[in-house]
Amino acid sequence: MNLPDTPLDIEPLSPKDLGDLEFALHNADLLGYSFVQRPEDVEHLLSELEARHPHRLRGLVLKVETALAVGNLPELAVRAAGRWPTAIMIARGDLAVELGYERLAEMQEEILWLAEAASVPVIWATQVLDRLVKKGTPSRAEVSDAVLAARAECVMLNKGPYLEQGIRVLTQVLRRMQDHQYKKTPKMRPLKAWS
Repeated sequence: MNLPDTPLDIEPLSPKDLGDLEFALHNADLLGYSFVQRPEDVEHLLSELEARHPHRLRGLVLKVETALAVGNLPELAVRAAGRWPTAIMIARGDLAVELGYERLAEMQEEILWLAEAASVPVIWATQVLDRLVKKGTPSRAEVSDAVLAARAECVMLNKGPYLEQGIRVLTQVLRRMQDHQYKKTPKMRPLKAWS
């Protein structure tokens, strides 16, 4: 549920979350932190992690879903990545609702730039090749979106009956793009289509 322009003063970790944290620390490799918004939210989670001595856990994913999280992202990344291997998930569906669709592309860019400067990997998420995965045929816009996803370290696909086909198409698109672009930097390689 999204409540744009509504400040929510709620604890980021509920008692249920803390119980789930115990399970995750014994069974997961990565821990996703949904709706993280403030530096204090990161501090709270890190202190809970450090108190439990998680040996199995390999990293933390900060899921950026709100305007407040975007505004606090430099500090969120510094606090988390300074103490724990951290990645940033661009939750594009939530961000589109929270910030407006008109600002989504700009925010994706800025988050990619910030993360690259901070040496923090990015997960490009929400509806990548969604029509293909669910119905078996991609739209042109989806393929263009998958091309942009090549600038992130990881791309998330949703579930669907054509997931295997989605993985194959995404793999082909990303392999073709790796010769053209590295993150935000074009490689300017020789063009081969007309030779």
